[in-house]
Amino acid sequence: MSAKEIMQAALSSFARDGYEGASLQKIADEVGIKKPSIYAHYKGKEDLFLHVTRHVFDTERMHILEYFARNRDKPVEQRLKQFFDWMLMEYDRSDRAKFLIRMTYYPPSELYDQIIDIVYPFLDSLQRHLVRLLQREKRSGRMNMSDAEEAAVAYVTMAEGAVIELVSGRKTSYQARAAASWAVYCRGVGLSMQQKQ
Repeated sequence: MSAKEIMQAALSSFARDGYEGASLQKIADEVGIKKPSIYAHYKGKEDLFLHVTRHVFDTERMHILEYFARNRDKPVEQRLKQFFDWMLMEYDRSDRAKFLIRMTYYPPSELYDQIIDIVYPFLDSLQRHLVRLLQREKRSGRMNMSDAEEAAVAYVTMAEGAVIELVSGRKTSYQARAAASWAVYCRGVGLSMQQKQ
């Protein structure tokens, strides 16, 4: 049994039950091994959890960047708007997305500092990529905004405000928040009504 297989089972367990609800025994049972076998790869539950967290945040960062790269031929406002639909789809089908969102907003209190040291660089990195994307769009004349960095910060704030609804399982509230926020965001950064469609 490899460390990777244990980590995958742990991811499913942590995404479903949270840090507190998951146990090494349940994870071992899911993998089909005895609990002591986990200790050949990880020091304990905390170590396994932190390995899973780093893996998920690294993987999801690349996954999000791939979303924007895959859709680079679409107008940037379309990519930004459709990102909300993509996130909902990812949340529905991916343990990684569930885990990432849950840990971003509700890290276990006993590991708060270690988790926040993973979360903030993740968010900062995505925001820097978004700033660069918006700056390119502004320079090309495809977007009319006064400040690309301000527009990126506003977008991230808007996305975070909607995503929090997914943590509580309120998908319709997520969609409503995303739609209302998008309309305000477009007016704020100077996107035309036609671009919002």
